[in-house]
Amino acid sequence: MRENSTGLFKIVGIGLLLVTLWAMLSFYVPEKFLSPLNIENLLRRTALYGILGIGVAFVIMTGGIDLSIGSMVCLCGCLLAMFLQVDYLPVNEVDVWEVRVADGTFVVAADVEFRPGERVRYYNGRKARNQISNIVSVDPIQFNGKSALSIVLDQPPSRDDVVDSSSRSIGKLVPVLPIREVSTDLPEGASPQIVISTARLTLKPRDRIWMVLGVRGMSEETVTGVESSGENSVVFLKNQPVGVTTEWCAIPVRRSPRMSIPVAVVSVMGIALFLGSIHGLLITKLRQQAFVVTLCGLMIYRGLARRFSSDQTLGFGNEYADSLGALSTGRWVLWQSSETGASFGIPYVVFILIAVAIIAAVILNLTIWGRYILALGKNQEAAKYSGINTDRMICLTYVLCALATGLGGILHAIDANSIAPSSFGNWFELWAIAAAVLGGCSLRGGEGSIFGVVVGTALMQTLYNMIILLQISSELEYVIIGMVILLGVVSDELIRRVASVVRRR
Repeated sequence: MRENSTGLFKIVGIGLLLVTLWAMLSFYVPEKFLSPLNIENLLRRTALYGILGIGVAFVIMTGGIDLSIGSMVCLCGCLLAMFLQVDYLPVNEVDVWEVRVADGTFVVAADVEFRPGERVRYYNGRKARNQISNIVSVDPIQFNGKSALSIVLDQPPSRDDVVDSSSRSIGKLVPVLPIREVSTDLPEGASPQIVISTARLTLKPRDRIWMVLGVRGMSEETVTGVESSGENSVVFLKNQPVGVTTEWCAIPVRRSPRMSIPVAVVSVMGIALFLGSIHGLLITKLRQQAFVVTLCGLMIYRGLARRFSSDQTLGFGNEYADSLGALSTGRWVLWQSSETGASFGIPYVVFILIAVAIIAAVILNLTIWGRYILALGKNQEAAKYSGINTDRMICLTYVLCALATGLGGILHAIDANSIAPSSFGNWFELWAIAAAVLGGCSLRGGEGSIFGVVVGTALMQTLYNMIILLQISSELEYVIIGMVILLGVVSDELIRRVASVVRRR
């Protein structure tokens, strides 16, 4: 009971410090700190970093440490962006297998039906990017044992057309009829102007149309809906194309994500679970120090993220703004002014933090595993001799930490919408460990509270918010944070000593 009281005293102390900071900021900069936008941002950041803090808290309770959190966040974010990358592929386009300069023909795959008189676009990488030609003749042939077409264009190929063979393609162009109004209701967000093609299209909302005019111009438009109109298709576009006449042609382009959102999320979480298992096995089976294992992970995961992404910034654009992006950037609006338009809402990610905290609290306080984790942190040898499978419990804590990190990496990635592999996630392990320590988790192990971790995270984010609102030099940011962490560690030791003296009496 006294040990529980000691932990409660630490949480109450850090909670009072948090309330004091809120009161101070409300007094000195009320117009900034109490603004709905600032409060929403503070809640969002607390939730994002709180999930990471809860994960590492399980490891700290066993007396371990995980320094790879930031790099794993980066790796998970990069993998999610790669899995969810969207390719836009022209509908009626085929690869060019061979260019025969001597007789002026193109040998293409027989996947699309081409007819004499149709207009096509020849694409050869940086060569002839918008070359528009008419088909003179089409003959079926066999090429390397495969069905192919021999196409002759009114513009014969040159020797330059032989280069960049990996990116050569020919695509059928769809003629554009005069733009006219229709009496049907337009889809939401569609322009009142429509484009009518002379072919039935199977496009869906969020597919695209490339409007092409010879080699002089190209306009890319987003499709909001398609309707049939006799032998033609009525294509509703998000924006009205400017200056489009019957001289233009259209290239229907289909949106093709590499993975669906559920598959991508499950894949990232599965990879995080695997990495957490590797940490646990190296620490328990090979008896490696947690500091060394996770420090190596810090470097390995960062390197893998840079390698997989070719060290290029990855992002989602606006592809998932209304779906996956809403988890991190959306909010549940509680109040909105009809006069000024100002509003306040709770970010959705806060509800994710609450769900994670409830699950973690149940595991820690209401299951035998939670008691084993705390017992292991107090005295690993004693826990082992009492019949606890200490290796299994240590592995479990690193798996839980990795799963929380994977979830945090997903949320951080869609919140930032841009992932630079060389810097994304830097120092995240500092924020997570600091939140856990300030929230009552002893670095010696054996103590911890999920609610305390959330309070500690709120304190860290309030400190960061204070640095910005009071316009304190960014050069002092880590000085202040480091001092707070040191204060938390020192106070933890002092409280421990006082509690020990009290117990002796």
